[in-house]
Amino acid sequence: MTPMSANHTPPEEPNVPEQPLEEGKAQVGPASQETGRQRLAAGLWPPRVSRAQLIVALLLFVLGLGLAIQVRSNSESSALRGARQEDLVRILDELDGRTKRLEEEKQQLDAQRRELESSSNQAEEARRQTVEKERQLGILAGTVAAQGPGITLRITDPTGQVQSDQLLDTLQELRAAGAEAIQINGVRIVAGSYFSDENGGIAIDGKKITQPYEFKVIGKPQDLEPALNIPGGVVQTLEKEQATVAVTRSAKIVVDALRAAKQPDYARSSPG
Repeated sequence: MTPMSANHTPPEEPNVPEQPLEEGKAQVGPASQETGRQRLAAGLWPPRVSRAQLIVALLLFVLGLGLAIQVRSNSESSALRGARQEDLVRILDELDGRTKRLEEEKQQLDAQRRELESSSNQAEEARRQTVEKERQLGILAGTVAAQGPGITLRITDPTGQVQSDQLLDTLQELRAAGAEAIQINGVRIVAGSYFSDENGGIAIDGKKITQPYEFKVIGKPQDLEPALNIPGGVVQTLEKEQATVAVTRSAKIVVDALRAAKQPDYARSSPG
């Protein structure tokens, strides 16, 4: 047996002829992979949405919009939910008082209409109502003295802690409760009255007043006094400042401090 040399070349493998692909079989390779990605992309875009899917999407949008509106509505009403009990009592009391006053005003207007319709001398009745209206406007403007039932409110402030804004709050509370005429320490209160702190004291419309501060108020006592004594209201606020508050009902309050009638510089009555 002859030994193999070290550089012996192994026998070549026999050449096998390539077999042609059978018909119907796909070739596996890069070309087929690229074709698969293209088919996937073509299946995803453009999206094909059915009519049922569109209807479901529209219903979901409407439902979401309704929920958003409901949440917003709830957030707007949350301010009253978080209010203190005394604030809610005060708000309800003011609304009830305003409702009663509007109802009384409606009844008065209805009575005036019936008088005009039934009066045999409508011209005379109209003149009488005009005079009465002028008197009422004079009371509101402070140019006419007034008297009627009401209360006297007396605030004594020995420590000097009461400020002008607290007197203004008192005035606003009285107005909300139906006060029709008010004077404070001889100063007639009108729509344009203002309060200010001056030199350690309080001034109304530029006129300094000293304590005790005395409010003379014409209105319905059964509405005025409870409005001042509601929890967290005027009386409790002033008492926290070490002030003494006294409210007295009276069948006759006289408001006789007057304002000079001011002639307008530019406004004139228009014809018709």
